[in-house]
Amino acid sequence: MDRIEAAVSAYASFMWGLPLVILLVGGGLFFTLHSRLRHFLYFRHSFDLLRGKYNDDSASVGGDISHYLALATALAGTMGLGNITGVAVALTVGGPGAIFWMWMTAVVGISTKFYTATLAILYRGTDDAGRLQGGPMYIIREGLGRKWLPLAWLFALAGMVGTLPVFQVNQLVQIIRDTVAIPNGLTSAEAHFNFDLGLGMVLAVIVFSVAVGNVKRVSAVAGKMVPAMVLFYFVITAILLISHLDQIPAMLWLIVSDAFSGEAVSGGVIGTVILIGVQRGAFSNEAGIGTESLAHGAAKTNEPAREGLVAMVGPIADTLIVCTCTALTLLVTGVWQGDAQGVTMAAQAYEQVFPGFGSYLLLVMVFVLSMTTVLTYWYYGSKCMGFLFGSAKEKYYMWAYMGLIVAGSVVSLEIVINLLDGAYATMAIPTMVSTLLLAPKVKRVAANYFARLKAGEFD
Repeated sequence: MDRIEAAVSAYASFMWGLPLVILLVGGGLFFTLHSRLRHFLYFRHSFDLLRGKYNDDSASVGGDISHYLALATALAGTMGLGNITGVAVALTVGGPGAIFWMWMTAVVGISTKFYTATLAILYRGTDDAGRLQGGPMYIIREGLGRKWLPLAWLFALAGMVGTLPVFQVNQLVQIIRDTVAIPNGLTSAEAHFNFDLGLGMVLAVIVFSVAVGNVKRVSAVAGKMVPAMVLFYFVITAILLISHLDQIPAMLWLIVSDAFSGEAVSGGVIGTVILIGVQRGAFSNEAGIGTESLAHGAAKTNEPAREGLVAMVGPIADTLIVCTCTALTLLVTGVWQGDAQGVTMAAQAYEQVFPGFGSYLLLVMVFVLSMTTVLTYWYYGSKCMGFLFGSAKEKYYMWAYMGLIVAGSVVSLEIVINLLDGAYATMAIPTMVSTLLLAPKVKRVAANYFARLKAGEFD
């Protein structure tokens, strides 16, 4: 096991080197400049689209779900434990300065998401069953041609690994064990293992009961549960932050100052701070990773730029807002300087302000958000498998996925994080390369849509 952990760790470290940071952040900066910031002028239109103002339900329009449900599905895949545990990991390994670089990743990620989601509609393709599908593998096949298929296969292979449920399940089981099992006397290693294993089986059954309904049922669940839990999160977090209001300015300054010194944790190694921030930022909002294209590619629209405008709301919501709230929570309460890791760190922060039931409040939110993430990841992974091996084989992925939910409840956190980090880095390469090559197509389509919108064609 030690050799496996070392190998996975080495692979993740190699993939998350300087070239990938340049590809993600530099690519996002390129998209921002290439677009001349035009999409930033249409945030109001984005919310009009989310409210259903321009929905087209005619039979000629491709796709399965509305703009709102496409965004909700994408957010279900990002707005979960990555916004809690991911922030905790960033603070532990990279210090407060890593949060600043998460912000920078999100800022350029707005443009990246606009480009990738626009391409997800522009270059949808049919699977072997004749059903319309979206995602980086179809963008590559339809937009770049079949000579680029190895790049599509690389994304699909990495996607089957990167969307595994082990991280979410691992952290969900951890907080349930810490909150429920240990206080009730289950303290031995054997009792922990049995509790974790049994809970993993229960979670697998819950996911299976929803996943059999495919993307429409997954998106319906996400559309209801994600907004409710985010609102719940904001309420309890606002109470916590208000109780430490005097410390917030100092913590914000610590984030900014440590971003350029790295003194808090990394011993002055700025490169480490930047790397961890970009890494956790990518894990938080998935801009440039490619998974967002799988969700947005299912939107019911024939206007590619519309889905791009909807998608760019994602990094703002999950990284610039939710991750910032989480970071401030961990900083003002001081728990980031303790020995706790992952979701346990967040539970300690809420216990300070809500003694006796703070961890239960977090448990409710973590349970819902992690389960919606697991459901969304199942959809992503099954689409990747369908692309590689045929849509008929997707049913086998479901059974393997349920088994991995059980396995995720008992594996170590370190090997899980390294495995997913390596897969995420691998997915980013075909996604960003194809998007950079097809960027002129996005600019042309967007300019045409903005001109028609300005002319009042859609009024």
